[in-house]
Amino acid sequence: MAPFIAIVADDLTGSGDTAVQFVRAGWPTQLSVGRASQALSDPAAHRAEVIAVTTHSRPLPGAQAAAVVREDVAALRAAGVRRLYKKVDSTLRGAFRAEIDAARAAWREDAVAVVCPAFPATGRTVREGVLYVDGRPVTETSAATDPVTPVTENHIPTLLDGAQLSMRDDESPHDLAGRIAAAGAVVVVDAQTTGELDRLAQAIVLMGERALPVGSGGLAIPLARLWAGAESQGTVIVVVTSQHSASRRQAQALQAAGARTWSPSLAQLADANAWRDWSAQVCESEAAASGPGTLLLLAPEGRRDDLESDVVAARLGELAGRLIQGDAAAGVVATGGDGASAVLAALQAGGIALVDEVMGGVPLGTLTGGRAAGLPIVTKAGGFGTDDVLIRAARAVRERRFPA
Repeated sequence: MAPFIAIVADDLTGSGDTAVQFVRAGWPTQLSVGRASQALSDPAAHRAEVIAVTTHSRPLPGAQAAAVVREDVAALRAAGVRRLYKKVDSTLRGAFRAEIDAARAAWREDAVAVVCPAFPATGRTVREGVLYVDGRPVTETSAATDPVTPVTENHIPTLLDGAQLSMRDDESPHDLAGRIAAAGAVVVVDAQTTGELDRLAQAIVLMGERALPVGSGGLAIPLARLWAGAESQGTVIVVVTSQHSASRRQAQALQAAGARTWSPSLAQLADANAWRDWSAQVCESEAAASGPGTLLLLAPEGRRDDLESDVVAARLGELAGRLIQGDAAAGVVATGGDGASAVLAALQAGGIALVDEVMGGVPLGTLTGGRAAGLPIVTKAGGFGTDDVLIRAARAVRERRFPA
C-alpha cells in the first residue's frame, strides 16, 4: 500500500510535531528519521497512510537544500503519494524560498504553494504577510540572531517573491480557494486565529491535489481532519430517542446546521402498518439522496398510553440499521441509552472499540462484530452535553480516519 499523504520537513523535530497532528486525526502514521528513499523502503511505511520524511536540510545552502527537497518530493510523487504537506519552520529559518520552490516544481506543473506558517496556539500569526511571534515581528526575536540560519526578512511575500492575501470577513472557503488559485504560483495567506486556519484548510481541500500547503504544525491540525473528511463517504446517521430537554436543544442545533430530519408521529410509531409505510418512505427518499451529509432520526415529543418507550427506541434503531446497511453510512451517533442499545442490537454488534472522545463523557469508537463491524459510532447520554455536541459528534465521525 502506497502512503496517501507525505510530510516533508527540514528537521526531525518539526517532522514529528506535524506528523502527530495526523495521528490525532486517526491516520496510521510513520515518522522517518531519514529521507524519502529510507522512508519508502521501511516495511513500516507500507502499513502507514501518512509518512513523514526528514530532509535534514535546514542548515544547507539554498541550492543544496533545493536539490534534496526536489529529489524527495519527486520520489514520493512517483510512489503514489496524493497529498503533500511541506513543513517549514514557524520562524522562517532555513532555506525557506529554495525549499518551497523546489517542492512546488517537483509536485506538479500547475502546483500552487499555499504558504501560512501561522500557529496561533504557540503565538505565531501572519498579518499582512508579516510573521509575528508573540506579537513581535520575527526579525525582532531570537530567530534574527540564530547562529546557523538567521532570519533577516519578516515579510513572507518578499522572502518568497509571491502574492499575499488577507481573508475577507465572512468569505467562504470556496471563494477563498478561487482567489488563491488566481493569485499565482506562490501565495502567502494571513491567519491570526485558529478559525482562520480552519477556513484556509477548507480552501486547500477544495483546491485538490493542485494545492501544496506549506506551513508549521498549526495548518496541519485542520488539514489532517479535513483530508480525512474528504475521504469519508456516505451519511452520518444521528438517532435521538431521548426526551430530555438537552437532547431536544441539541437536535434543534443539528437541524439548524443542515441535517436532513425525519421524525415520525406518535401514531405512526404506535401502529405497525403506519410505521411500515413511514419507514419505507424514509428509506426510499434517503436512497435517492446524493453525496455525504447528516441524517437525523428524531423521536417525537410526548407520550401515548399504547406506546412504550422501548418500542420507540427499537423502531428507530431498526430503521437506522436498515439505512446503514443500504447506504454504506459514514457512521452513527446515538443519543439516549435505549436508542444506542437499539442501534447496536439492530446491527448485531457485540461492542464498541473505543478510540477517542468527542468531549468529556462522549466516547467515539468503532463497532465490533455484527453486520457493520468497523463502523464509527458515538454514544451520548440524553441529558448530557453542550447544545452543539451532536454537530461536533457528526464532525468527529466524518473528520477522522478509521482503519478500513
